[in-house]
Amino acid sequence: MADNTEKQDMAWKAIGGLLGLATAWGARKVIGFAWEKVTGRKAPIDNESLDTGLGEAIGYAVVMGVGMQVTQIVVARTARKRYDAWRAVKAAAKDVTG
Repeated sequence: MADNTEKQDMAWKAIGGLLGLATAWGARKVIGFAWEKVTGRKAPIDNESLDTGLGEAIGYAVVMGVGMQVTQIVVARTARKRYDAWRAVKAAAKDVTG
C-alpha cells in the first residue's frame, strides 16, 4: 500500500509541476493582455527600462504578482480536488472489483 501511495504522490507532484508551468504561462499572457487593454500601452516587462515610469512599473509588478498568485491558488486547489476525487473513484472501483 505504501508503494502505491508513493506512486500517487509522485504522480501528483508531476501533475502539479506541469499545472504550475501552464498556469504561470497562461496567467502572464492574460494579465499582459488585460494590462494593454486597460492602459493602452504594452506591459512594462523590462524592469530596468527608463522609458517606463516607476509608478507604472510598480503597478504592473503588483498586478502581475497578485494575479499570478491568485490564479495558481485557484488552479492548484481545483486540480487537487479533482485528483483526490479521481483517486477516490479509482479506489472505490478497485474495492468493488476485488
